[in-house]
Amino acid sequence: MNTVQWLLMLHITAAFFFVGGSVAAAILNTLAVRAERPSETAFLLRLVRVTLPVIGLGVAGTLIFGIWLWHERHLGLDAWWIWASLALWVFANALGGIGGRHQERARKLAEQLSAAGDASSHELRALLRDPKGNAISWLAGLATLGILVLMIWKPGS
Repeated sequence: MNTVQWLLMLHITAAFFFVGGSVAAAILNTLAVRAERPSETAFLLRLVRVTLPVIGLGVAGTLIFGIWLWHERHLGLDAWWIWASLALWVFANALGGIGGRHQERARKLAEQLSAAGDASSHELRALLRDPKGNAISWLAGLATLGILVLMIWKPGS
């Protein structure tokens, strides 16, 4: 195998970590929203934190190996699909961070309610079902999907 093949394999592996971790976090968050007791919600949102190193490895790996691959393949600065993917990468990570802070607030409240009798509250339900917080997380997911589309399709190359 040559350098480009190794880099491509590592880039795709990192993309699987990024997307797989993000999908796992989204599933756990969805289950947390549907959970009836705060203890269940807190447990599921704590599990989201387990996905963060996987996502982080994918985020770093896609950027490092992607830029290295760009250089090795001599694609040039006019490869607009790479620039668009980089912009979506920044957008997805920024929104993912904002959405993660929203989930963290919900987790802390769920843990407090769990310790105080495990009865749900209107505040927790409102936080978990907040349209703005959920929209931010879904937009991060759509941006990630957009990156995949651009990386697979490679329009103009």
